Order: sequence, then C-alpha cells, then structure tokens
Amino acid sequence: MKCRSLMVQGTASHVGKSILVAAFCRILRQDGYNVAPFKAQNMALNSFITRDGGEMGRAQVVQAEAAGLEPNWDMNPVLIKPNTDVGAQVIIHGRVYRNMSATLYHEFKKEVVAFVRQSFQRLSEKYDFIVIEGAGSPAEINLRENDIVNMGMAEIADCPVVLAGDIDKGGVFASLVGTIELLAKDERQRIKGFIINKFRGDISLLKPGLDFLEKKTGIPVLGTIPYFKDIYIPEEDSVSLERNMSSGGNGKVDIAVIYLPHISNFTDFDPFERESDLKLRYVNYGERIGNADVIIIPGSKNTIDDLNYLHNSGYAREILEHHRNGGLVVGICGGYQMLGEHIADPYHIETSIERINGIGLLPVRTFIEKEKVTCQVSAKVHPSNRIFKNRDELKGYEIHMGRTELQDENHMFEITQKEEKQTSTPDGFISADGRVWGTYIHGIFDNDGFRRDFISQVKLIKGISVSSETDPSFSFQEFKETQYDRLAELVRGNLDMEAFYRIAGL
Repeated sequence: MKCRSLMVQGTASHVGKSILVAAFCRILRQDGYNVAPFKAQNMALNSFITRDGGEMGRAQVVQAEAAGLEPNWDMNPVLIKPNTDVGAQVIIHGRVYRNMSATLYHEFKKEVVAFVRQSFQRLSEKYDFIVIEGAGSPAEINLRENDIVNMGMAEIADCPVVLAGDIDKGGVFASLVGTIELLAKDERQRIKGFIINKFRGDISLLKPGLDFLEKKTGIPVLGTIPYFKDIYIPEEDSVSLERNMSSGGNGKVDIAVIYLPHISNFTDFDPFERESDLKLRYVNYGERIGNADVIIIPGSKNTIDDLNYLHNSGYAREILEHHRNGGLVVGICGGYQMLGEHIADPYHIETSIERINGIGLLPVRTFIEKEKVTCQVSAKVHPSNRIFKNRDELKGYEIHMGRTELQDENHMFEITQKEEKQTSTPDGFISADGRVWGTYIHGIFDNDGFRRDFISQVKLIKGISVSSETDPSFSFQEFKETQYDRLAELVRGNLDMEAFYRIAGL
C-alpha cells in the first residue's frame, strides 16, 4: 500500500493541532492502519530522548504513543529550544546542530528542508499513513518564505490539509476565513475541511455560523469537538493556569513545583496529578511557595539564569527556610544542579557568568560542559540508599549539559544501563535523613513503584499513616492508554469520519 498523508494546520498556536493529530493517530491505529505522526519543526523546551539518544519534541512522543509506536526523531526532525529571547539551540535529526539567532535560522531553513525531506521519506517507506502537524498559522506573512512546517510541508508531502480553529478563544469564524483569504490560490486548494475545536454549549446555536462558513469558503466543516478537561493528554509548551490548581485529590500531601523562567520537561510531574492523596501546584513569579510538604526544582534550559532567578526572587531563601522547618526538597536535572554548592560555566555555554553559588543543600558541584548528554537509562535505587525501599528497575532519560561531582557518597540511584550498554554508575545524591535529593533522571516519577515509595516517604515524614496510600494497582502507562482511547472516541463521535477518510484517500 502506498503511504498516504494528511496535515492538520491551525489558525494560530494552541488551537488543538497536537491533540487532533494524537486523536487521528489513535483512530487510524484502531482501524488497522500502520500510522505515524510527523512535525517537521517543533519549538518547545519539553523534549524527550529516543532509544538511540536522539532528542525530539514531547508532542510527537505523545502522538507516537497514541499510534502505538516507539518515538523516533524522524517524527520531529527539527527541534528548536529557545535559550534567550532572540536565540535558540537548534537540534536536527536528534542531535544538537548549533545555537542560532532567529534571523540566522530563518536563512538556514533553506538548508533544513533537506533534513525534513529525508525524515519524511524514511517514515513514508515504513508506514501506511502519516498524520502531519503544522505549527502556528500558515498565514503568517513574515514566515511564508522558506516555510518548512505548514504549506511548505504540505507541498513536500503533496497532501490534503484540515484547518482547525479554537472557538474558545473567540473569533473562530474570522480566524478561519481570514486564514483562507491570506493563502495563495494553490494553498487554498489544499484545504479540504474545517474542524472547530473546544466548543462549549448547545451545538444547534452554532449552526448558522457553520452554514455561513461553508457558503463563504466552499469548504465543509468536518465537525465540532467539545471542550474537555476530563481526558488527560500531556501538555507540550507550557503549564496552563488550570494545571496550577489541585490535581483533584484530597491534598494530604502538598507538592509545589517552582515554575522557572526556562522550565523544561515539566511532564516529569504529570503522574502526581493522578494520585488522589496529592495536591500538585506550580509556583509562578510573585507567588509565595507557602506551606508545602515538598518543593521540587524542575529541569531548566538555562540553569544559571534560572538559579539567578531563584536567588533574586527570594525563592532560594524560602527553599532553605522550608528545609529548616523539616520540609522535603527535590531537584530534577537542572534543579539537582541548583541544589548544589556551585555551578561553573568555564566555556560560557549558558551565560557570561563563570560561576554562581547554588542553594547549598547538597554537597555537589556542577561544571557546564560543551557536549550535551542525551540517553535513555535504566536504574535502580542505589544500594547505599537506605531511605527508599523500592528495588524495581526504573526507566528514564538524561538530557543535560553539566557534569556533577559529588563531595560525598550518598548516591540516590545506580544507573545500570546507559546508551543500551550495561554499566554501574552512580547518579544523584540524597541527604542522610532523606529530606533532600536530586537526580539527572527525567521521567523518574513515571515509575509506579518508585512514585508510591516517594509518596510513602513524604507521608512518614509528615506523620501521615501510609496504610491509606495510593492504590498499588494504578499504572500510569495503562492510564495513558485509556486516555488515548477516550480521546479517539470523543473525536469519532463529533467528526464526520466518512468525510475524513475520503479526504485522507483511505
């Protein structure tokens, strides 16, 4: 069977393109197709490491999971990770290419198209169907030249396009019609259907608008997807205000995550949202940390700048006071580095600052190096770690620029496999009383046994009985699978699937 493809574009960023692609991947998989996601260029700080150590955007990881596939960086051949207001680290085919200004990258896109074509061709040879995601809007006049992610990609794939608009933002009809009007004639001809996303209310009240839209453009409305909050699909670009609230549990344990200016890989903490005994919240600039049981410092794309932020905002003092009062402090990746004695940047990889004092809760020192570490790992709780009892094999991944030296031997984990090679390497550090620890391992809380052990330790320190701890049968991976199925069911029920398959050529 010849590989076919369909592209989902949007009238703007955050209109639901990523969610729709995930839904279509799961629907096509359910219907027996060997389907893969694809996004030529993604801009996000939330990334993932593939089996071969390549780096890719988390949205395509979610879409790959929905398609029942292991993530591969061909699904996202170009990843841009902003590290300043005007510049970013450019990652091509899973590997760091170089840092570039926005202007330089705009010119470089003439060369990037070759990498995009290579990845798309490889996927086309392996799969029946590819669902392609656009970025932002195809009608951004200033970005049309050298476009590789919207209509430029649709031309490479020679595929039909479905255009999505977000009615929850308001002005959806103007956005859809305006987008069509700003496209060239040959680009307009690729648009085969509209999807209106995030609708609340009585669908009958929307009918006059839908009729007008179809008459005005000659393009059919394939469906209107209801607004939903009860289906869990991981976020990609930022932590929304909704995520700043309680996870819905009874809040026996209060976990506060510091929302750093360059926060990355915040999906590390998504599993906590499903735990009934926890309240997970994000502390934004100007907010007090308050009476938390656990403070977590997450990963960062610019660790030194974000450590400066903790010092200058007063959060470093709050963290130290929280620790003095018996609270727990956890650092993941960049957060682990910040908990140490100092961070040195002799090559000026991140900033012009050569050395900055850390928060000082862990006896570790970090040196920023030129080469980025990117690898999947297997690990277990270190034999010297007497605090955590779980001895299951743990899975995760590392993505960092620094090398951390320990001034003591109270290791948190032992890496047993790295880059698919057996090893025995210590990772992280834990204080003797277990109230402060850090690690380089992202995704550590996705491991159900370790997560339950961590929650139990927090409860013990807080004086809460662990007899009522979270149901040990809960599996975060199985939970995600049910959510992809629920998403597919929602979209199927609100979309003209016969028209969708006709447009897709299936």
